[in-house]
Amino acid sequence: MTETGVDRLRGIELGVPDLERTARFYEDIWGLRLVHRDDASCYFRASGPEYYVLALHRRRIPGVVRVTFGARNRVAIERIHDRVCEAGAKDVSSPGSIEAPGGGYGFTFRDFEDREFCISCESATHPDAVPANDRPYKLSHVVFNSVDFDQAASFFQSALGFRLRDRTRKANFLGCNADHHCIAFTDRRNTSLSHAAFELPSLDAVLRGCGRLKRAGLKLEWGVGRHGTGDNVFAYFIDPNDFVIEYTAEMQQVDDASYIPGTPETITRPPHNDVWGLADPPSARFLEAIAGKMRSFQ
Repeated sequence: MTETGVDRLRGIELGVPDLERTARFYEDIWGLRLVHRDDASCYFRASGPEYYVLALHRRRIPGVVRVTFGARNRVAIERIHDRVCEAGAKDVSSPGSIEAPGGGYGFTFRDFEDREFCISCESATHPDAVPANDRPYKLSHVVFNSVDFDQAASFFQSALGFRLRDRTRKANFLGCNADHHCIAFTDRRNTSLSHAAFELPSLDAVLRGCGRLKRAGLKLEWGVGRHGTGDNVFAYFIDPNDFVIEYTAEMQQVDDASYIPGTPETITRPPHNDVWGLADPPSARFLEAIAGKMRSFQ
């Protein structure tokens, strides 16, 4: 637990031109459940307790709307708010009631690359949380392409109390709880979404989920494999808006009292496309989509 009280990643919100088609994809194929809908938005839960892990909003151009993190209580929210203001964030709202589905108490702000984030507490949860053997349990992590990935990581550490878990030559991985990372920033020289990863409860669940996606006609763009940094299982797909999305499991658990962050000098890349040597090279479509050159914040 950090002193600021930021303790988890809660959800991501995307703008999409074809709301109906995208909503059908995430419910019928990806495995989320619709919990709220209006004329302009759809909110989806996973099998875990978070009220929603994904929101879709009708927009002319695809892009990220915001990402939400959770905090322990209102005291933590006030402390985080002070630190975010001191760090020079933009468009910082005052803490107050959240009007979105699930409610809660919190505030929003934009970082130096105009990415919008929300920090919240007291949001509604689902009491019937039960892991499914082929569907997401929670939003595991979000990775952003960045113009300055070191500045982005520094802001999250100083303003929100995140810990730098590993720094490679091209990415900074940060965590706010025992998960190795729930956010990362890559050196892509643009501000966009790299990918969003949804956690399943086991490797078996990832394989079962991939089987369901394959039967639905979805192409596996990279995987199934295991990453070196974070040690998590991965399977990457592309959604109807060319966003890269991932099924993942078995994220490395970190004890900050003893963990020593890796550096470009100490981290060794796997000799193959993944630690196991099982995954084929990522597809050309994946490499183009994950670079995010046409994806911005809205």
